[in-house]
Amino acid sequence: MDKALRERMNIVITGHVDHGKSTLVGRLLADTHSLPEGKLQAVKDSCKKNGRVFEYAFLLDALDDEQKQGITIDSARIFFKSKVREYIIIDAPGHIEFLRNMLSGASRAVAAVLVIDAAEGVAENSKRHGLLLSLLGISQVLVAVNKLDAVHYDRQVFEDIKTEYTAYLSTLRVKPIAFVPVSAREGKNITELAPEMPWYTGKTVLEILDSFHNLVSNEDSFFAMPVQDVYRFSNDNDDRRIYAGTIVSGEIALGDSVTFLPSHKEAHIKNIEVWNASPKKRAVTGEASGFTLEEEIYVRRGEVMVKSAEHAPVEIADKIRANMIWLGARPLGFNKTYLLKLGSVRVDARLEKIERFLGEGDQQYNELRRHDCGSVVLSLAHPIAVSTFYDNASLGRFVIVDGYDAAGGGIVLTNKSVPTGKSVPEKAAEARNAVGAAGDFEEELFVLLRKHFPHRFD
Repeated sequence: MDKALRERMNIVITGHVDHGKSTLVGRLLADTHSLPEGKLQAVKDSCKKNGRVFEYAFLLDALDDEQKQGITIDSARIFFKSKVREYIIIDAPGHIEFLRNMLSGASRAVAAVLVIDAAEGVAENSKRHGLLLSLLGISQVLVAVNKLDAVHYDRQVFEDIKTEYTAYLSTLRVKPIAFVPVSAREGKNITELAPEMPWYTGKTVLEILDSFHNLVSNEDSFFAMPVQDVYRFSNDNDDRRIYAGTIVSGEIALGDSVTFLPSHKEAHIKNIEVWNASPKKRAVTGEASGFTLEEEIYVRRGEVMVKSAEHAPVEIADKIRANMIWLGARPLGFNKTYLLKLGSVRVDARLEKIERFLGEGDQQYNELRRHDCGSVVLSLAHPIAVSTFYDNASLGRFVIVDGYDAAGGGIVLTNKSVPTGKSVPEKAAEARNAVGAAGDFEEELFVLLRKHFPHRFD
């Protein structure tokens, strides 16, 4: 097998229930000859024996409950290959009650196929799933307008759906790679162009999938590492203080000057700590790393380490504007405190404003209910270091916890146009007070005393 075939790509198939996602995947499996030998005929024989009309979706819906109900409940993982690469297709549920499953499945994907029924048009869940792809940062999106055979391959039906859905996705800053008119059941425009639609001269679904690219590393971006924890060792006179976390973008080297946000404390990299291995001179994106510093400073979990010399688009904010989806049993409402998790920081948050609802119609109520999506302003208990999702996905994607339930999530749109009313020094001082809560003053004092009177602490 050559190198191209060894490459793998995760792609999620999503869309409203009954719009034909599983049929599309089943057709891809069959038309690329990726099924085990005899599998297709075995399913056809089983359907005949049980008096059922064969559907390509039966190749996927292996769970008895799913076949009885005719819906995909969990996120199935399917493997197939083209001449270009191997694929892991995640067939995500389309029913509104299983949005949480869809979100979990799509989180592993780098590209998406969003299926819309030509006869039914853009459904409410089509919009929700578009938002979920936006929240997950999936920018490679193919929209397959399915069941064109049901509307007699009418070009105008396809163009109307394309116009409507393009306008909606533009509000989410999602620009589809392509719209393809297909009939998954009949195999039209899946792996070969269909003579029934001579007006479509673009690529097939498979050709567009093959044109997608796996995500490149954030190594060329600015350096950022959320501090996961700070470790101290006292055995064998080891007085190191190791600042640990996973680098989410950029790279760092020995001697580099770094700043911790939001406290604005500065230091220089002394060592890149490794376990039972040769010393390192640099650390890069994706590496779980530990650092010791030339200066003794005290920071805690939740700070973000950046290079002092870089102009990193990381701001200190106590309010954020965000797009989010709510999946909690209880509505997201005002006058209630929630826990917001972003990177390694944990901070209390309150809903300050719902700027608009994202979805079907204009809701008249003053809260986000289960499965609602909206643009909101969240007020935080103290300032945190945050980036917009488009500047850094890891520092701009969050989860909201209601009690013990992960009830919602979203992406930060901006932290600049929602002013805090404080200057940068004031925000930094407030952040230091918030991050350094009870007991931290004593720790800071201990660091200073040990530095100036080391003989007292041998």
